Amino acid sequence: MRFIVDAQLPPALARWLADHGHEAEHVFDFGGNGTTDNEIWRRALTKTAAIVTKDEDFSLRSMREAKAPQVVWIRVGNTCRTALLGWMEKVLPEVIKALDRGERIVEIA
Repeated sequence: MRFIVDAQLPPALARWLADHGHEAEHVFDFGGNGTTDNEIWRRALTKTAAIVTKDEDFSLRSMREAKAPQVVWIRVGNTCRTALLGWMEKVLPEVIKALDRGERIVEIA
């Protein structure tokens, strides 16, 4: 599975996903803090990557557009990196199953 991790999530999440056998990059890896949502969207489409985000805008856009990348919408409140990664450890298998089934938006809370 390929992932692009959005700016409001830590770069450590992209590294963690890579350590768990997935292709993953953080927006800081290719565009820095000024990367626009449109740039992230286009890159996800080009790379056939799911966008991992806390931003509702990607989910809303995915529902509106015919051609859209998959979106993993993380709805957990602000938390430390260690807690976020521990939480992801628990939910990642179900997230992967949902993405493999072709679900366009995978909302996790």
